[in-house]
Amino acid sequence: EELKKLNKNKKLVKKMCNQYDAFLCSESIIKLVPRLVGPHMHRMGKFPTVCAMSESLPEKVVELQSTVKFQLKKVLCLGTCVGHVEMTEDQVRQNTVMAINFLVSLLKKNWQNLKSAYIKSTMGKPQRIY
Repeated sequence: EELKKLNKNKKLVKKMCNQYDAFLCSESIIKLVPRLVGPHMHRMGKFPTVCAMSESLPEKVVELQSTVKFQLKKVLCLGTCVGHVEMTEDQVRQNTVMAINFLVSLLKKNWQNLKSAYIKSTMGKPQRIY
């Protein structure tokens, strides 16, 4: 019933999508979501992730928080997080290599399309790595 109310109020769905980064949904109502609020959420790229009753909710939340979504549209520049303060240098290096290799695999000409790559800490100066 709450989903039907959301379906009628498009501004509320848009506000909710702007307010939250991700959504979890139980298996029982996931079939209703695409029909009722799916078009609005799908348009904003925030379609709910299914959470089974057998799965641990805190683990699913951590999994969603650690997910990175890359969107390459008309912008020729991209920035993403590859680590945090509690990680070792080796873990940050491994994440950086994995992120760059994944992004390069999405490009049409692979490494020929990449002009330069920089790594930067929050308050530090950018360091060119490619």
